[in-house]
Amino acid sequence: MPSAEIRSGGLGWPGRLGRLQRGEALQLRLGNLYILPTAFGVLWLGGALLLQVVGIQTQRNGPLLLSFLMLTLQLLALHLTHFNLQGLELRCGRSEPGFAGEALIYPLLARSRHPRNAIRLRLAGQGLSSRAAQPRRIPAGTSSLELDWRCDQRGLQAPGVLVISSTAPLGLFVCWSRWAPSARQTVYPARQRGPVGLVARAGTDADAVVAGGGREGSEHWHDLRPHRPQDSQARLAWKALAQGRGRLSKVFRDPGGEPPLLTPAAGLEPERALRHLAAEIWQRSRRGEVYGLVLPHLSIPAGQGQRHRDRCLLALAKAPSNGTLVRHG
Repeated sequence: MPSAEIRSGGLGWPGRLGRLQRGEALQLRLGNLYILPTAFGVLWLGGALLLQVVGIQTQRNGPLLLSFLMLTLQLLALHLTHFNLQGLELRCGRSEPGFAGEALIYPLLARSRHPRNAIRLRLAGQGLSSRAAQPRRIPAGTSSLELDWRCDQRGLQAPGVLVISSTAPLGLFVCWSRWAPSARQTVYPARQRGPVGLVARAGTDADAVVAGGGREGSEHWHDLRPHRPQDSQARLAWKALAQGRGRLSKVFRDPGGEPPLLTPAAGLEPERALRHLAAEIWQRSRRGEVYGLVLPHLSIPAGQGQRHRDRCLLALAKAPSNGTLVRHG
């Protein structure tokens, strides 16, 4: 995991310093907060010292008073910047699954006794997106925070190292802490259109390949039933609705009379076969079709709906990374 960087005050090194905290919750306190001057803070201190030299050399009180005022503000900023983070509590929220290679949302719950301004949250190795660079205001009480991140690998993944920092109120100091949230987020295989396989049934050829993510007869339906709220709009029988027969849904069936059981296509690299299956399952679910999934380590009977889709995608996400995915025999 690449080291985190905080680009506050033109410095990139604070995000690599400090002890890394781990777990599902983090409470910022003296033991895990670190603070150093920013580039602007160093220039501010240099200006105050220069004014003192000028005041002493010229025997004038004006430069000396201004230098003491600048030093007082810098000392005050040291405590105010530290207090802006001290006492803040962060906890992992309940995340929603997503697909590898696409934007993911990692939720956090923040608890604070008072409002906090100009708080930056950045995940290591995720780049400095416009949302991550934008300072956030955390209100008093309990609030929700969302972290944008991407993951190229499927499975149960953690986002890595989170750097919490602030330069408020004057930008003279940067205060930060490093935390590795332990709660993992489900990441489905990336969706990539391509061939998948069908489990052979009695009297049919084994492993009939579905080319291009489609299936002959997938648009054929044989019956109508009352439309349910969870049914896709693509299944709505518009012709029957225009005839005044009410809202009816098309019932799809495989041309062979049984719902298809999807399986990885033979001859493909395992991860690529999983990406093809993820795209096929997503498309069939959008069309409201009935389908099942067969993998070497488990079989999911035919079904439909969002819960069935999520169950199949979760099986793909947790599929073993070693060995072949094609069933033999």
